Amino acid sequence: MSKQAFYKRLKSQQIKVNQEKILIQLVQDYRKLVGQKAGGIKLYKELKPQIKNLNIKIGRDKFYRFLKAHNLLIPKGRNYHTTTNSNHLFHKYKNLVKDKIPTRPEQLWVSDITYIKTQNGYNYLALVTDAYSKQIMGYKLDNHMKVSLCLDALKMAIKNRKYPNEKIIHHSDRGFQYCNPKYSNLAEQNGIIMSMTEKYDPYENAVAERVNRTLKYEYGLKKTIKNTMLATKMVKNAVYIYNHLRTHFSLDLRKPFEVHNNPNIKYKSYRKNKVNLLELTI
Repeated sequence: MSKQAFYKRLKSQQIKVNQEKILIQLVQDYRKLVGQKAGGIKLYKELKPQIKNLNIKIGRDKFYRFLKAHNLLIPKGRNYHTTTNSNHLFHKYKNLVKDKIPTRPEQLWVSDITYIKTQNGYNYLALVTDAYSKQIMGYKLDNHMKVSLCLDALKMAIKNRKYPNEKIIHHSDRGFQYCNPKYSNLAEQNGIIMSMTEKYDPYENAVAERVNRTLKYEYGLKKTIKNTMLATKMVKNAVYIYNHLRTHFSLDLRKPFEVHNNPNIKYKSYRKNKVNLLELTI
């Protein structure tokens, strides 16, 4: 190898090392902003304009290999804690949304409760999410699982409605909080029709389960948090990022707030889905 070729290769290697350092920093900065669980496809889409401006040439597949080489891929994890008690005498509603997909915002809301572990014991987070836009409409965190926990989340969701004249189906598990007349009465007074899972299969309320998992695994809520006050602040921050900054595959990598406020946009993910669309006649 000639001296000229040697220094040319050395310079090329140095450029590669510098570019990799820049890419690592971009990935770390983005994950600090929107969550540590942002995967390769989302990272590439969101960082592509910056990468291009920096004159770094890297395709999607090469970017994925880069993440793998630098241990930047997201490891999988599992955990479980019971938050549903359906052993009660309250009325249980039928499943009105089985195999259906919403066609607009505020046509179908899904609700669920998940747990947040603190140094003082378990806290519980009730969520109400719009199934079309994936926007979290209402939430409440507290150290109990009383009906008031879910009521406060529903009240926030109702307050945040953008289309108050539309009818909504509210879908949840058969937990006593959702079957309690205090909850169902508030829902029905606001033009909301109750629907519930019929089995114990989490796929019957898949959107709600997915939201729970995303908040916990991507925004630090799965860790043991110091106390309820800090957990409340973290939940508020996580919900804002989830609604306004986080892209979703089911929304063609758009954000929930965007979609909720622009219901006329048609998404590829809906066009490709072969399941019949939900058409409400209420």
